[in-house]
Amino acid sequence: MEIDIIISDQPLDVQSCLNKVADNAAGGIDIFVGTVREWTRGRKVVRLEFEAYEKMAVQEMRKIAEKAVDEYELCKMAIYHRVGRLDIGEIPVIIAASAPHRGAAFEACRYAIDTLKETVPIWKKEIFSDGEVWVSATP
Repeated sequence: MEIDIIISDQPLDVQSCLNKVADNAAGGIDIFVGTVREWTRGRKVVRLEFEAYEKMAVQEMRKIAEKAVDEYELCKMAIYHRVGRLDIGEIPVIIAASAPHRGAAFEACRYAIDTLKETVPIWKKEIFSDGEVWVSATP
């Protein structure tokens, strides 16, 4: 099983993630790309700041990927997460999965992002035009 996990303070590259999961056995690749949006719950976002307990976050992300590879019979999976300051339009997370059939790749990406938001020790600070608040990575 091939899994690639990255936590980085540098911009994430969708093509690099796609290249990591490319596989001749795959009939489909699904990629989820999370982006920093301009409005959250009716408040104007200026930027986000992400922090992670990196060692534990990598372990948890790997567990998510391993379960997804087994459960959805994936060829490969990659989970990338950014830390630090991110402006509107930047990418905080990329999840990619390749599988013999597209449905499995779609479901694996959904499972991975939903589980990541629930279990991985990554926190974000939302900086609004009228204040700021620390929240978990879940919405």
